Amino acid sequence: MSIKGKLIMSSFLAILGISLIAGGTSAYFTSVVSTNNTITNGSLVLGLNKQEIFHIENLVPGDIQETQFKLTNEGSVDMGDITLHTSYEIMDNGEPNNGDDLGNHLIVELLSNQGREETQIFKKTLAELSLSPQQITKEFSAGSTAKEFTIRITFVDNGENQNHFQTDQLKFNWEFEAVQISGNTDAE
Repeated sequence: MSIKGKLIMSSFLAILGISLIAGGTSAYFTSVVSTNNTITNGSLVLGLNKQEIFHIENLVPGDIQETQFKLTNEGSVDMGDITLHTSYEIMDNGEPNNGDDLGNHLIVELLSNQGREETQIFKKTLAELSLSPQQITKEFSAGSTAKEFTIRITFVDNGENQNHFQTDQLKFNWEFEAVQISGNTDAE
């Protein structure tokens, strides 16, 4: 073999040796693991045991009407504040009220009946309730027992002629709004 052939053969063997060394040192082990993940959001569902809490007929000054209702947490998420929003409308069917708001003559008292104890949550006129929402409870855990309430409405007899309210009708709406408690911020 000529020198040129020997040089080519030596170069070829050197390249082959280097590639075998490099290829041999690049061997490695692998391991793979995979997971399937699911996120399910909770539900916030406030339940009320009545469609209509009050339906009063023939109310006169001095009358007191009372009824009970229950709120339930039917969702999977703990509730924080539950707030009562009030709105009302008066149909002036008799003598003109001349700006005298029947809502100022109706006192609404909300009592919490947990166990044997009654606790007053608020006592305000219907007109006052319509101006600002009222917090009725601070916390309501999912799966807990129903919260029981008594609502009492008094048509105040102010000792004066209230004939202009005769045959009037007052329709009011109560909206109970529940808000979730703060989310879990614990990171694992």
